[in-house]
Amino acid sequence: MKTEYAWQIVATAGISILMSGCLSGPRIGNAAGVPERHPVQVAVHAARPVVVDGKLDDAVWEQAPAYPFGVPAAVAAADAVPVENGEVRYAWDDTYFYVAARFTDSDIVAEGEKDGLPQFQYGDLLEVFLKPVNDTYYWELYATPLNRQTCYWFPGRGRLGLPSGFAAKAPGMVVAARSQGTVNDWRDHDVAWTVEMAIPRAVLTAYGAKFGPGEPWRVLAARYNYSRWLPRQGPELSVCVPLDQANYHLLEQYATLVLAP
Repeated sequence: MKTEYAWQIVATAGISILMSGCLSGPRIGNAAGVPERHPVQVAVHAARPVVVDGKLDDAVWEQAPAYPFGVPAAVAAADAVPVENGEVRYAWDDTYFYVAARFTDSDIVAEGEKDGLPQFQYGDLLEVFLKPVNDTYYWELYATPLNRQTCYWFPGRGRLGLPSGFAAKAPGMVVAARSQGTVNDWRDHDVAWTVEMAIPRAVLTAYGAKFGPGEPWRVLAARYNYSRWLPRQGPELSVCVPLDQANYHLLEQYATLVLAP
């Protein structure tokens, strides 16, 4: 991998794990002089439960703003767009926080065949990070084109990489994806994949934070895109907020999540 990706290897449970989709570069925070910036991203209220089937045909997704993915500044110039684009939308109801994403993809790859794997090592991936503003802990949640999921939870960035964080669970989380193409066939050209996630609000409030309109949370949606047809080495990385580095743990730069009533 090129050095700008700032990969780190962490040994957990006898295996080496890349820090977290995990792209973890130098410790960055306000103390290092990095300004906070929190673009607002809105989750619309779903009048009825979303049917999580990967189709993105629920009425709520027509109402929800679409947030496009861009390339981190360390990888390309500011405002650069990825070779293969994508967008993410958010919704919520009394039970779930919903995420929907659509990705252009010339070569859909998903070699992870079980839930709970470090899926960024296995292929294409949607990652969703959620953090209460008034606490240190946060979630890192994965969805793949093969409907696989993973949940990581970290008590704080200073404990990032410990085995306990990688052993987290998200009971009741639902993931579903649809592919326009053939997953894991490098011989052909694929078109796109779509994915939906339903994250139980009970998971997000398990440690005391409240989750609802007016409650302060941060969000980051990020992508790994592996493809035979892309020109650069390794996966193309993209995110739905501007990041100074290819590091998905820059908590200070996540978007402000607003749950619209």
